Order: sequence, then structure tokens, then C-alpha cells
Amino acid sequence: MYQRSSVADLVKSLKAELDRYPLDGKLPSSRTMVETYRVSPVTVSRALAQLAAEGLVVTRPGAGVFRSGPRKDTPAPGDTSWQEIALSADGATDAAPRAVDASGVLVTLAAPSPGVIEFNGGYLHASLQPEQAMAAALARAGRRPGAWGRPPVDGIPELREWFARGIGGPLTAADVLVTAGGQSALSTALRALAPPGASVLVESPTYPGMLAVARAAGLRPVPVPVDADGVRPELLADAFRATGSRVFVCQPLFQNPTGAVLSIARRPEVLRIAREAGAFVVEDDFARRLVHEDAGPLPGPLATDDHDGVVVHVCSLTKATSPSLRVGALAARGPVSERLRSIQVVDSFFVPRPLQEATVELVGSPAWNRHLRSVSGQLRRRREALTGALRGSLPELELPYIPSGGYHLWVRLPEGSDEAALVPAALRAGVAVAPGRPYFSAEPAAQHLRLSFAGVAGEGEIAEGVRRLRAACDEALG
Repeated sequence: MYQRSSVADLVKSLKAELDRYPLDGKLPSSRTMVETYRVSPVTVSRALAQLAAEGLVVTRPGAGVFRSGPRKDTPAPGDTSWQEIALSADGATDAAPRAVDASGVLVTLAAPSPGVIEFNGGYLHASLQPEQAMAAALARAGRRPGAWGRPPVDGIPELREWFARGIGGPLTAADVLVTAGGQSALSTALRALAPPGASVLVESPTYPGMLAVARAAGLRPVPVPVDADGVRPELLADAFRATGSRVFVCQPLFQNPTGAVLSIARRPEVLRIAREAGAFVVEDDFARRLVHEDAGPLPGPLATDDHDGVVVHVCSLTKATSPSLRVGALAARGPVSERLRSIQVVDSFFVPRPLQEATVELVGSPAWNRHLRSVSGQLRRRREALTGALRGSLPELELPYIPSGGYHLWVRLPEGSDEAALVPAALRAGVAVAPGRPYFSAEPAAQHLRLSFAGVAGEGEIAEGVRRLRAACDEALG
């Protein structure tokens, strides 16, 4: 008897033992595996499902699990080369052909190999997620009357009201549309506000997922530089005049990747400039619930200062909870609301009701505020640990701005560094980092890395990750 803790461990052990069984031989029962490997029934079920997906075993209901031999009836692969022409011709005559490139997003979504420290993650580590509270909320939600029925297409009223209260200002529940997370909301907003071929103004640098959404919709991202106080208003006005754009996408609070907060003085300027240009401001308020405990009072969303329907507000609960709690909101006033709603209905009908009901249960429970307070303290400690380790072990890396919210640091590499060489060198050293290049819609002025401190197990892993990054820098940067 011995302990195994993960699906990956169990899969590895079962693969090593498959040769003990003849082809079509029966494996031990699930109950026996639970006792032998000291794992849960769920772990056994998932491990067997993975082996079945790889064609190594086959499950026969009522009979058990059997070792599977290689298939002899697999047809020869067909000729798919014709697709190169079809896909290349798609949109060839468009003013801004669609470019479907998810590489910048996949950097933060792909799970690293076992043993690799995850400085490239975009979500909270499992130890920071409110797993028990989410499980309890989901169980309660499943017992709600009508929980498995069809929800209103705009979202269930209790959740829309909760989002409206959180945003504040002139917005009400009637202005809120529940979405399947922030990425879905951004996609809906950009498609609603700009026709294919149009320019959309973006912060530079900015979130690669938003750039990917814009390009996939046939839009042209036009960069507007940011500094420690957020987007520069004079350059924003210049960009509106030069492009005739009717959309500006920004992250005023703990901007990704720089961590900057749009200053109090610039907030009304941004709204005024957009209003005079007859343009919308898409406010991606992704990090409000990831504030660090030393941050002090936060400015409200831009939407709270907007009385003319300029701001289309996007927010989500995913970053503060779990990658799989994909629930967010789009909030806007005026005729644009109906367009946003129509596009979402056409795309996906509605967000599944059980997920909405579970979210209402979660945010209405005492565990919710306890979770936010815990995450606030943990993020501060991890930020300080990463900042201190970088300054002590990698003083040549510049930290232009230390944010008091969010989950990452934006690091500038020394002049003449080769970012493209450093990223694979880091992976060879056992630490995954996010390259800076995908965060720019034009050529960057310098080489950067984005280092997340939220997706790691704790401060000890941060210290080890920086030690490995030091070795990678010695190899790649000389």
C-alpha cells in the first residue's frame, strides 16, 4: 500500500503496470485501485478516463476495465492540404483580414510540465481558490427551485442586481448583461462597437487576449502608450484624430501587464476625449477583486463617473475564484445595450443557469468576504516575496512599477537582451515565464517578461523560481 495524490501519478503507475495484463485482460476493480493506491474514487475515474482517451484501456459497462490493443481498423488519414487554400483565402479582400492567433493567450493557459514553477499563470493557485465555498454554493444552487431550467437571456435578476451594486454609479440591474467570463464579454463588446476593418485604440502594452479578440473580429489594434499613471490623454486624443476610431479599450485599475492605475486627474480627461470623438470606452475592470491589503482606497470604476453612456464596463469573477467559474458582466446604458444583448444571444443564448445560481450562492455567503480578505493578504505577501527575490538575485532586471493589486510583475530586461532566447532557457531551468512581446500591438521599445506570483504554491516556490530564473539569465543573457 502506498499514497498517490494526483491523477497524473496514478496514470503513470497504471501505465507502468499495464504489461502485466494480456490484451483484453481485465484490470482490477475501481474499488481495488482506491485501496491499493490510497486515492479517491474520483481520482481513479479520471485516471481511467485518461487511459481510455489514449486508447490504452476500454471500459465495458457492467463488466469492468480491460487492456486495449492497438486498433487495426484505423483508416488512413485523408488529404487536408486543400484547407490551406480555403483558410488563406478567407477574408483576403477584407480591409483588415481576420487573424486568429491564440499564442499570446495560450502562454498563460497551458499547464506546465510536472516540476516546472508556474510564473506564467493567469489564475489563482488551487490553494488560494475558495474550493470549499464554491462546492457548497454549487450544492445549494442545485437544490434551488428551477435551478436547471432556462434562465433569462440577460441573466438571473439576483446576479444582475449584485453586479450593478458592485459597479455603482448610474448603472442599474437593467443595464447589466451576465456573460460567460471577461473574455467572452470583451469579444461581444468589440464586435458590437466596431465593424470589421475598423481601428480600435488599445493601451500599449496590453492584454494579449484582447488583441487576439480584436484581430479575430477583423479589427486593427492601434497602440496608445501608457505610463505609471495610465494611458496618456494627449496621445489618446491624437490617436482618435488620426484613426477616426470609435472604440478605446483600457484597464484603468492595475493594468495588465504594467500594473498601472489610471490617475484621478486623467480619468475625466479620458472620458471627455472619448465623448468628443463620439467614441466608446470599453473598461476592462478585471482586477478589482485582486487588490492587495496595503493598497488603500481604490478609485471606483470609470463607469461611475460616466453620465453620457460612454463607458461599456466589463468585469468578471473568474480571476478571484477559479478558471472554471466563468461568470462576468457587461454593463452599458443607451441603445448599445440592445446590440450587446443581441450579439450574446446569437452567439451563446445565455450563461447556464446552474452556474449563475451557484455564483449568487457564493457571493451571498459569509465565505465570500473571508475569501477576498485572505486573497488580499496572500497576494501582498507573494508580491513582496517576488519583488525582494528579484532585487536580491536579479538586480539587472528593472521593475518600473510595483502594483498594489493584480497578480503579476512587469519586468524590463537589460538593454540588448534576447527575450526570445530567455523564455526557453527559463523553461529548461524549470520555470515558465510569459514573454513580453505578445503584449504589444506594435514593435516594443524594450524586451520584457511578465512574472505571475498568484499561480505558485507559496513564497518558498517563488524563491526557488527566481533561483532558476537566475540560472536561465546566466545562460541566455550572458
